[in-house]
Amino acid sequence: MLNYELNPIFAALKRKSMSLSTNELLIQLSIAVVVGGSLAYLFWKQRKESKKGTQGRQAVAEAQPVPDASTRQLQLSAYERLILLTDRIALPNLVSRVNQQGISAREMQAILTHTIKQEFEYNVTQQIYVTAESWEAVRNLRDQNLLIINQISSFLPAEATGQDLNRAILEMLMQSPKASLHAVVAEVLSYEAKRLMR
Repeated sequence: MLNYELNPIFAALKRKSMSLSTNELLIQLSIAVVVGGSLAYLFWKQRKESKKGTQGRQAVAEAQPVPDASTRQLQLSAYERLILLTDRIALPNLVSRVNQQGISAREMQAILTHTIKQEFEYNVTQQIYVTAESWEAVRNLRDQNLLIINQISSFLPAEATGQDLNRAILEMLMQSPKASLHAVVAEVLSYEAKRLMR
């Protein structure tokens, strides 16, 4: 048992608790109940608003229109066109399609880069119908292919031919298959198109 006379703090507490009247005790209890009730009400209100916000977000998500058949067809057509674009700007396909005899490496570089840019610009409106990730993948493919063409071209001597540039591009792709991004992009686009068909 504690000796209240030895500790002045305990002695003061004992005197104070012994000297509370019934009215003071009721007032303190009332204050505690009001404070506790207020806190409980605030927690309840916060939880209710949180639930309402979650339900509101769900209602907004449910209120968004489900794509009808014509919209879905537009989206599928866009994915189809982007898969075709991916195939057309794939470096092995591009090199074989625009190959010309008797031109310099710089001229071939200009033809290759111009063809990629032209193909991309022709399909730029398709981004409206596809996911942001799909469009970003197509843009990355374009940028990567332009970078490869320009870098390989910069390492060739000034007198190099267009055939030299094409050969260097194809050799680089054979030595480093991971540099060829078109298969990965085509797979992403195909996956997204298949999700729409479910």
